[in-house]
Amino acid sequence: MPVQTAGATIDRTVERATSPERLPEGTVVEVRTKMDARRWAKGFEVAGFNADGFLLRRVSDKVIMPVRFAADDVRKERRRSQWWY
Repeated sequence: MPVQTAGATIDRTVERATSPERLPEGTVVEVRTKMDARRWAKGFEVAGFNADGFLLRRVSDKVIMPVRFAADDVRKERRRSQWWY
């Protein structure tokens, strides 16, 4: 929502990082765990998206998960630094 300030317009719209446009099919993602909402599980990729949420495929065996995941529970995989120190 645009906000007027001293001659300038600032757009304060928050764009979700997990919108389907930002996570196309095949994107490797992390999923928020149900046991601890602060942790993320790796090893999934986007298989599709609709109004019910993301359809995910497990990377290890290519099995599609039987449930849809909410956009807030899916994010693009964060790569750790290649440095070990």
